[in-house]
Amino acid sequence: MEELELREGAFAMPHTSPSYPVGPHRFTGREYFTLEYRTDAAKLRELLPEPLTPAGDSARFQFVRIEDGTGFGAYRGAAQIIPALLPRGEAAGYVHAMYLDAHAPIAGGRELWGFPQKLASPVLRVERDTLVGTLDVGGERVASASMGYKHRALPETGLRAALEEPGFLLKIIPHVDGRPRICELVRYRLAEIVLHGGWTGPAALSLVPHALAPVAALPVLEVLSATHLLADLTLELGEVVHDYLG
Repeated sequence: MEELELREGAFAMPHTSPSYPVGPHRFTGREYFTLEYRTDAAKLRELLPEPLTPAGDSARFQFVRIEDGTGFGAYRGAAQIIPALLPRGEAAGYVHAMYLDAHAPIAGGRELWGFPQKLASPVLRVERDTLVGTLDVGGERVASASMGYKHRALPETGLRAALEEPGFLLKIIPHVDGRPRICELVRYRLAEIVLHGGWTGPAALSLVPHALAPVAALPVLEVLSATHLLADLTLELGEVVHDYLG
């Protein structure tokens, strides 16, 4: 293999059989269950990387069901997100932790954007009159959430604003000697959004301590809101906004 040919095909690993295609990636019928809750404000400041600062004293826990993602297929996810502010006051969501049940989106998410994804068993389902989200890691229940199913419709304006808010990630790729080769704050956006509806209802969230999935380090003090929405959208490729090694 010539050097030029190698470089032109070097977008993912392994080189001869990449785990995912080049993005952007389109998702059809993507389903979200998001709970915002009040938590420990001091812990938020500790976990957010500079130059981001907490937008308040809340965090979000989110369950996602994907049935049709180009290049990634069907999978389930759960994430913990910290509402944050950029130095000029722009609102953003920092993805602190994420758990998926499939290899291709884990590989693509970590290698391309820097999503902090680990292998686990998240579930989002409707159980009779209740929307239920659970996250199991190593056979242990780490998160459990519930909401009354479609009790009240939500206006499109707020739903769209939530999806259009930029997301931030801490991308770290080590050198072969273990030192950081890449250490960057990355911004990503969702585009070409087609909303199919959003709802809310009475909700509850429980987080359980786990050695390798410490989501309970941001404890649930009070559930502030819950949203269930369906949308088609495109996950655009990211951009570096801060290089910690530069």
